[in-house]
Amino acid sequence: MKKILFVCLGNICRSPLAEALFRKHIEEQKLSHKFSCDSCGTAGYHIGKQPDSRSVANAKQNGLLYTHIGRQLTKKDIQEFDYILAMDKYNYEDIQEMNKIEHQHIYKIRDFDLSNKGADVPDPYYGGAQGFQEVYTILDRATLHLLEELLK
Repeated sequence: MKKILFVCLGNICRSPLAEALFRKHIEEQKLSHKFSCDSCGTAGYHIGKQPDSRSVANAKQNGLLYTHIGRQLTKKDIQEFDYILAMDKYNYEDIQEMNKIEHQHIYKIRDFDLSNKGADVPDPYYGGAQGFQEVYTILDRATLHLLEELLK
């Protein structure tokens, strides 16, 4: 079973949504026996907290229900997960600083987004509803393409 980890800054907007969308894709394709996933943040701002209510509301408007409890990235995560997906270049750099074992499968999630390969997922935290919808659209597309690549 391949273990996938999604990482953002605080683990309340982007990464728990990416986790939920990836889980949706693997369940729809009946692949839950091949993949597991989780999410975390590089910072400890929101440890033990629920996802941002605006992100949850936006997901619900798109037909996706999810829950998550915020947690921070650990060195153990880097050892245990097969693929680690950062939401932006800052998260990617923070992960690489902890990467003492030279993990080979650390990417930005948009490395799998065919419409804007390698770009950052914008942080919707300080914006409005449109920003959360933009992030949902980006992550839905990128997590689906990630799954397609992992199945090759």
